[in-house]
Amino acid sequence: MRSGAKVAVIGGVFILAAGGVGYGAYDMLGSDGGGDGGSVASQNATPEVKTGPPSAEEIAETSKGFFDAWAAGDAASAALLTNNEAGAEPVLASYGESAHIGKVRITPGPPVGTKVPYTVNATVSYGGKSKPLSYASELTVVRGLTTGKALVDWEPTVVHPRLTEGATLKTGESSTAAIEAVDRNGVVLTKEQYPSLGTILDTLRQKYGASAGGSPGIETWIDPAGDEQADINLLTLAKGEPGKVQTTLDANVQAAAEQAVKRYGESSVVALQPTTGAIRAIANNRADGYNAAMSGQLAPGSTMKIVTAAMIIRNGLGNINSAVECPSTVPWEGVTFHNLKDFSISNGTLREAFAQSCNTTFIKPVKPLGDRAGSALGQEARTYFGLGQDNWQTGVPSFDGSIPESSGAETAASYIGQGKVLMSPLNMASVSATVKNGAFKQPYLVARELDNRTFATASPLPADVAEQLRQMMRYTATSPTGTGTKSMASVGGDKGAKTGSAEVDGQTSNSWFTGFNNDLAAAAVVQEGGHGGDAAGPVVAEVLRAGG
Repeated sequence: MRSGAKVAVIGGVFILAAGGVGYGAYDMLGSDGGGDGGSVASQNATPEVKTGPPSAEEIAETSKGFFDAWAAGDAASAALLTNNEAGAEPVLASYGESAHIGKVRITPGPPVGTKVPYTVNATVSYGGKSKPLSYASELTVVRGLTTGKALVDWEPTVVHPRLTEGATLKTGESSTAAIEAVDRNGVVLTKEQYPSLGTILDTLRQKYGASAGGSPGIETWIDPAGDEQADINLLTLAKGEPGKVQTTLDANVQAAAEQAVKRYGESSVVALQPTTGAIRAIANNRADGYNAAMSGQLAPGSTMKIVTAAMIIRNGLGNINSAVECPSTVPWEGVTFHNLKDFSISNGTLREAFAQSCNTTFIKPVKPLGDRAGSALGQEARTYFGLGQDNWQTGVPSFDGSIPESSGAETAASYIGQGKVLMSPLNMASVSATVKNGAFKQPYLVARELDNRTFATASPLPADVAEQLRQMMRYTATSPTGTGTKSMASVGGDKGAKTGSAEVDGQTSNSWFTGFNNDLAAAAVVQEGGHGGDAAGPVVAEVLRAGG
């Protein structure tokens, strides 16, 4: 979500008082035409152009004038009080003209610095149908660069928090037919019950609504700027006849995933079935509403050591029981790589180094690859794990992972899931699923027969490699020294795990965790969540328990 669109719900309304700014409540229904943008400008006009941040009085006066004009449907006057009149006026005008939104009441809350949060309560009326519409957003008051006047910093999110540049608000007969999405057992899936599925259900509707045999309803929606993006439904005034779209989701696992991500902000999780690739759950808890679970692009940290371990074993550089070195640091072309808190393991094996997530063990053995070092990991990921080829056809937008060829210190970083390596929780859930199953099955949300999609394929893992990887993941989830043992303690059955953390721009590390339990695999990321077992681990464990 852009900077002007953080959602907040705070009561109270601006009133100018003799001693400063006070708060009360009032309606802005447009009856008094209170959008006199020119009056604010004339009152503030001085021969000398003001500089510096706007004062509390200016923030109150400008925001009140803007809210009055917007509520009255006076788009021209409201636009005059922004720093982009040409961009603001058509969007504000469409609020009533295209979206048919009226009876607008805007309730501001106390400003936080130069930001003013507010709630909007309005009524949408179209074709004899009416329904209330409520939401919250915020605006920022800035100093005009040339005039020195206090102005609203214009962004489309001022009008609605999900409105982006080039998108439009509309009300009328929906552009796509209605659908009733159901899980694999026929349970109806709604965005009210499963909030994380909102954008996914919109996409399924756009892609499969017509072929599912449904009819359009009367709705208010955001028409995105991009042709490939799904409309964002905001309100349904009259339902169309829905066509049924079957998904691979499992309502019980989805409910657990929705609950699990509530533990941490900026968290995402995916679960899928290793033997088929069927996606069982997708959940996000993000301020921006982005489906990072399927489309996120983040360094996966040490969860990538699953792929690195496969490459080490398959190239004869080590095996589960081979002795390995795990010094506290290791140099690579002028850069020194460290273990967490510079720990080391004496007389360890690859199994133990994997379980304790020793960075240096997964860098040192790769040096004998020589000129192949920069490309070997990507080749392993593409050949056996189906990653990084931009050919997954899940049924909705998703990211396939990226493992580009590297050089210098970036090569060493890539083997521990950093450098230029990028993954989503979907990708890392698929990695665990590939290990558990012994072969890659492309993840999917709707059956390929629905639109004759071609699924991505990969070579099966050599049987001995797959078994060693499964044993290492099981050891990580059950041994006293395993970094995943604490998180997986409540998970029964045949279980395995790998933790990860990845630092980005000096911030607190992103927390990663992936694992399997019987015929379910899952992965989660919690941005700035710390170590893998701290945040992402409990999220994955809760989801795996639901599928057990």
